[in-house]
Amino acid sequence: MHLFMAMAMFAASIPAAVVLKPVANMYAQPSDDTEVVSQAIYGTSVTVTEERAGWLHIRTADDYSGWIPTADTHRLGAGDKPYAAAGRVAQVESLFAHIYREPNITKRQPLLTVPFETRLEVIAEPQDNWRWLEVRLPDDRSGWLQRGDVTFDTQPLSIDAAIELSRRFLGLPYTWGGTSSFGYDCSGFTQMLCRRRGVVMPRDADLQAGWQGAIPVRREELKPGDLLFFGSAADHITHTGMYIGEGKFINATTWIHPVIQICELSDAHWSRLLVACRRVK
Repeated sequence: MHLFMAMAMFAASIPAAVVLKPVANMYAQPSDDTEVVSQAIYGTSVTVTEERAGWLHIRTADDYSGWIPTADTHRLGAGDKPYAAAGRVAQVESLFAHIYREPNITKRQPLLTVPFETRLEVIAEPQDNWRWLEVRLPDDRSGWLQRGDVTFDTQPLSIDAAIELSRRFLGLPYTWGGTSSFGYDCSGFTQMLCRRRGVVMPRDADLQAGWQGAIPVRREELKPGDLLFFGSAADHITHTGMYIGEGKFINATTWIHPVIQICELSDAHWSRLLVACRRVK
């Protein structure tokens, strides 16, 4: 089943809320003083499994759970359709996209700025102003963004295309729990690259290493697109990246520079920590 069809079916089959914040943190407990475990991006439909004062316990489409402030969401009623699950939907392909009150970038500041992969419902495509699209936002406001920031073609990428895409994120900050172009963590970045290949994989590095959708490969047999896992032992994996060929891999890391970067697998630091290599089936 196509990835985006599966996500739409997931959204349509459950009582849900839709995320209203460009990037919403998910916490381990219903408090922003607790650990950030993951994030959900703007317009994403999520399952609501529990509610406390000011907080919702949610589950995302990749089956990851955490607490999110109620104010960061809009609850969907029984008759409400999931946002951006059908109709004319644009997906943000720029690293970030401004959404404006009107089709003009100079009159007012943006309504909001949304990250890469945000899906938006398109409600108008003016023929006399082709560069602009009008979108319905999850809170029912309308907004405008430039056509050059989005794509309507969300077909899975080849491995080579995914590696080319990965280089666009070089230099973006490492962010613990991050799943967006505002900042990824290691497993969030690798998960996104696989998702763009049409592959739905677990959220965390240790679960990705044990995932049944990939097979073990030896280091000397690595091919571009293979996944690398690092840690103190095979049962204690703490980091991941994607092999891009010629002894190099791309990853979101705090090592030396806390950014998305290309590293040498032969570097003593990484060579010592490499504990598993996997190839997506």
